[in-house]
Amino acid sequence: MKKKVVLMGASGSGKTSMRSLIFSNNPASLTARLGATIDVEQNHVRFLGDLILNLWDCGGQDTFMETYLAQQQSTIFQHVAVMIYVFEVESRNMSKDLAYYRGCLAALRKNSPEAAVFLLVHKIDLVRGDRAAVLERKTHELQQESADVEVTVFGTSIYDESLYKAWSRIVHTLIPNAAVLSKHLTVLAQACSATEVILFERTTFLVIATSTPPPASPTAITSPPTMSPSFSTPSSTHTSSNFTSTTYSRSIPHTSVQQDSDPHKLSPTRYERTSELIKAFKHACSRVREEFHSLEMELDDFTAVLDELTKNTYVLIVVHDPTIETAALRMNVRLARKKFEELQGDSLIS
Repeated sequence: MKKKVVLMGASGSGKTSMRSLIFSNNPASLTARLGATIDVEQNHVRFLGDLILNLWDCGGQDTFMETYLAQQQSTIFQHVAVMIYVFEVESRNMSKDLAYYRGCLAALRKNSPEAAVFLLVHKIDLVRGDRAAVLERKTHELQQESADVEVTVFGTSIYDESLYKAWSRIVHTLIPNAAVLSKHLTVLAQACSATEVILFERTTFLVIATSTPPPASPTAITSPPTMSPSFSTPSSTHTSSNFTSTTYSRSIPHTSVQQDSDPHKLSPTRYERTSELIKAFKHACSRVREEFHSLEMELDDFTAVLDELTKNTYVLIVVHDPTIETAALRMNVRLARKKFEELQGDSLIS
């Protein structure tokens, strides 16, 4: 199954850099070497099994933009599942950017009226002062320009976790029946007595589903799961980890999963922060020619296990009960693998 994603925006807005960071696993420090996109660069990214993202990175130079909106309109804007339009937060010619955006929006409504639209206010790290206020103002402006088209706006930067938050939400809309995966992650969480269970795509480490979806997610689950898998109940015997918390915390700071006085009041940026940090850790492993497989950590206030769930996914289990051993969590992951392979196949063909 192919899903067409069109990436639009002015030249220099950062489209190719973010694509390189998310899909090519390049660190932000290397994106300065990338050249401008000439015309359209197409990439077929196998995301989950048979789900292929057909990513069209469209050059933003004036000549190309005018061609897209005239001679190539039906080619560019037909059969689009998602359009992502990137605005540089400190653009020097915002009026022209908005004119091109309105043209793209009109072409999209004509050729792919059901497509979702995401707007990224990019390079937000360049803002001096109150970034939240700037983003709020930009969001209001872009919503007005979008008229009756529903849009989702994110402030993003290649230098923090904000880019993973935006792309995780984008990809989530492309996965049929992602809510079903979320239901079964909740079952797994209950079997492990876990605070939370998160499912990541293997290559990009974007979040696919969670046992407790974010409040803004349209796929939040309120009904009980329908299946009853045979997971084991965690033992109350605590065992030592084979990957020490000291080693882990050097690469993955404690802020990736943060708790307050209430152990269930977790950091709102934990998903994207974990994605960013795991990608950085994987890159560090590759630099020393080591292959990344899994992680464990046992700290004073929580235990976490990150392990392969299926051939396309990783699962992160976070537990605040200090009596639960990591060996039991890993056993439950092994028991869950067959079921989640089936669910992944079902979700892609439905």
